[in-house]
Amino acid sequence: MYAVVKRRRAAGAEIESVPKPVVGSGDVLLEMKYCSICGTDVHIWKWNHWAERRVKKLPMIIGHEACGEVVETGSDVDGVSVGDIVAAETHIVDKECYQCRIGRMHVCRNMSILGVDIDGVFAEYIRIPAMNARKLPPGLDPKLGSLLEPLGNATFAVLPNECADDVRGMTVFVAGCGPIGLMAIAMLKTLGARKVIASEMGSERVRFDLAGKMGADAVLDASLGNDQLASAVMNETDENGVDVSLEMSGSSTALRLALDVLTPGGRASILGLYPDPVKIDINNAITFKSAVVYGITGRKMFETWDEMNRILENQHFGEKLSMIISHTLPIRDIESGMELIHSKRSAKVSMIPEW
Repeated sequence: MYAVVKRRRAAGAEIESVPKPVVGSGDVLLEMKYCSICGTDVHIWKWNHWAERRVKKLPMIIGHEACGEVVETGSDVDGVSVGDIVAAETHIVDKECYQCRIGRMHVCRNMSILGVDIDGVFAEYIRIPAMNARKLPPGLDPKLGSLLEPLGNATFAVLPNECADDVRGMTVFVAGCGPIGLMAIAMLKTLGARKVIASEMGSERVRFDLAGKMGADAVLDASLGNDQLASAVMNETDENGVDVSLEMSGSSTALRLALDVLTPGGRASILGLYPDPVKIDINNAITFKSAVVYGITGRKMFETWDEMNRILENQHFGEKLSMIISHTLPIRDIESGMELIHSKRSAKVSMIPEW
């Protein structure tokens, strides 16, 4: 089969002919229908400092966001059948460690991540454990299937306790309008948030403009600086601050802002990853506010998927989700897709299996 293989600890990767995966007793084999590029994939493609530290084993097929058709199942597989269209949960867990045993598989102590630790999804065929094959909701366009993995990140950030009432009627600040931030905005409005205020660099026109289309009531230019941004958020909330803050950018400046504008007793979700340690005034930003702060990694397995599927029943939400796909390319043009994201000229880049 064809696959995108990273062999060298340097920029780039190659499309190569490699052996087709052999299915184990608890596995399924997917024929890839759509895949999409994540910022993590760009880091690995460019081989930046993060990738140098994080990726331990090469060669490796990269990529982790995919939707495919089940074409083969292992002898012990139940609940997934040949012909099913599924999205891939990318966290491969041991099911035996303490975290897995107490219902925290999303933070398994021995986790492997597709396309980061083990062979990923930028390939004609993909082998994953059957439990990681999540059937698409009825009627969902398979093109959106590869977005369900990052949509799970957004769902977990918006609803860390899987309760839609946690945002209904609330005011929310979303820092960072990359694809997951945009998904969060659309989800918040679908779930009945009263007001959503977003921030993104004004120079990132694709994402800045999409934030409004996703339903943000106000989109602030992050280049203005925290003082002006905080003043604008407080003005939008009658000087009360927001009930919920979502930090999706990985900017330490944005994190401080997200905590500063949080109303006392509010909650914050932190999804962004920061290149260096961040200095925070814990006393005033969290303790004296009696704020609740959630660290968001991956998706709960599988509570988040179930909640996400309920939200996807809303057709209008699905239409918004499709708008986040700004480019669709054949996978043979993957280098162009990587550059579109690296240069921030895109939102989400989807790829089809044309090699």
